[in-house]
Parts: sequence; structure tokens; C-alpha cells
Amino acid sequence: GIPRGRVIEIFGPESSGKTTLTLHIIANAQKGGGMAAFIDAEHALDPDYARKLGVDLNNLMVNQPDTGEQALEIAELLVRSNAVDVVAIDSVAALVPRAEIEGEMGDSHMGLQARLMSQALRKLTGCISKSQTSVIFINQIREKIGVMYGGNPETTPGGRALKFYSSVRIDIRRIGSIKDGDVTIGNRVRATIAKNKVAAPFKKAEFDILYNTGISRAGDIIDLGVEQQIIDKSGTWFSYGDIRLGQGRENSRQFIEGKPELMKEIEQAVLKKIMPEMAGEKAPEKASESGKKNEPQRAQRKE
Repeated sequence: GIPRGRVIEIFGPESSGKTTLTLHIIANAQKGGGMAAFIDAEHALDPDYARKLGVDLNNLMVNQPDTGEQALEIAELLVRSNAVDVVAIDSVAALVPRAEIEGEMGDSHMGLQARLMSQALRKLTGCISKSQTSVIFINQIREKIGVMYGGNPETTPGGRALKFYSSVRIDIRRIGSIKDGDVTIGNRVRATIAKNKVAAPFKKAEFDILYNTGISRAGDIIDLGVEQQIIDKSGTWFSYGDIRLGQGRENSRQFIEGKPELMKEIEQAVLKKIMPEMAGEKAPEKASESGKKNEPQRAQRKE
């Protein structure tokens, strides 16, 4: 998950899954009883797709502002209200300053957007921390001019302020296509934590984003199952105990998706191994050991 009361930046190339990841965060926040807001500066939110990802549109505040100033003022009002748990802004590149919108097409507006972001973040960070609201900025990638050989030409719009104020920066990239025969049905995506103020940075996660369904839970379960040796991979075949899941990862994913009870069983086995507290087993052995340690002390007190 993402930390509360912090600024998060999700950036990457086009069609890499930035908005999909953000909508999944919103859906999970709503499942936990939280309120969410989506400031759609790009005017490109697809409500049908959001609903397929599990977003409750009846409890999602959506705003489509005309200018960057308007978008950031709305974000500030939502944060100060203490009524919203997640505010997502899609995207920083689309936060166009009012002067640029009202000006002529060929006018130069050097540094206007960077100045706008810097001023807004100075005002926002204090109230974000007090209200414990998570504010997600989705950002695009641009290329710097005149970068010498060996340097990284990539940068994100909106100046340096967002890089400084963000507690977590997630770099999300498409690394491959998922195919069913000759038809492409999704993308394989890698998310890298480029900056992290709340835990160790530079960790990576790979997952599937399927068209019309979003991040594949079944794909994650298979990957973690193989990693934790709960699912046996022999050549191209995947099996769980005596159950043959299928030949190839994609066939195995489709097999467990069609059997929700089996998928839940494998998921619980994975959680039990990597996160016992999430599987509903709060380390009973340790509790019993501490109970045994306390028994002699209780006996001494009675004496």
C-alpha cells in the first residue's frame, strides 16, 4: 500500500499503467471504508473501466478542472476538509496555468508550471500531514535537450518541487506483452520505487495488467506461489500439490481464475508463508512460548 499523510508520485511512459495502478489504490481504499477523490485534469477518466477495477463510482468524487490553479485549489480544499482519505491528480503535465490558457497559442510561458507546482506543494504538505490524506500525483515523462552520452535524458514535467516533496516515487514501465495465441490481452509491467522516505527504496515488483480487468490477482498468486515453492514449476508445467494447473504461466493463470476456491486456497498458503498476520495466524507459537516463559514468574509470585 501507500503511506497516509504523504505525497506520492506515480510516473512513467504512456500506456504503462499509471492510472490503472491509481484506480486500484482508490478501489482498495474504498473497500477499507475510505473516501476518495479523483481530479481529472486530462479529462480522460473512463467510468466503465474504473468500475471494472472495483472503484465504487457512487462514493468517488470526480472533478474535471479547467486550469492547473483550479485543480490544486480543489485538492487543497479536499485535504483541509479531513473527509477524504485519497486524492488522485491525473496528471501533473495536464495542470496548465491560467495564464497559458488565456494567452495566445505561440506565447512563451517559461517556468510557469514549475512555479505553480512549487507554490501549491508548499501550501499542501502541512495540511496533508495533519489530515492524514494520501495525495497521488500521476506524472508523464519528457526528454531533456542536450544530455550528453551516458546521462539520463528522462525527466518529469512540473519542475523539481514534486520530486522533493514526494515521500514515495513509483516508476512504472511496460516490459512485455501478454498474449493469448496471437491476440495481445495485456501488458507485463515493472514498478520500481525510485524514492522512498518511509522504507527502503529501489525495490521492484512485476505484475500483469490485463485489458478491461486491470492488475491480475491470479498472475500475482502464481508468481508468489512459485517463488515461495507452494506452486511447483516443472519445465513449462505448473502444479499445486496433486492438481495440474496447466502448461505455461498464462494457461495456469486462466485455470485458477476459473476456480475461485482454489485461487483463495493458494493465496492463503502464500500469505501464511510470507505474512502470517495477514493470513489470520498471529504467530501462535511465539505466544505460547511467551506464556511458558511467564509461568515460572507467576509461580514465584504465588509463593
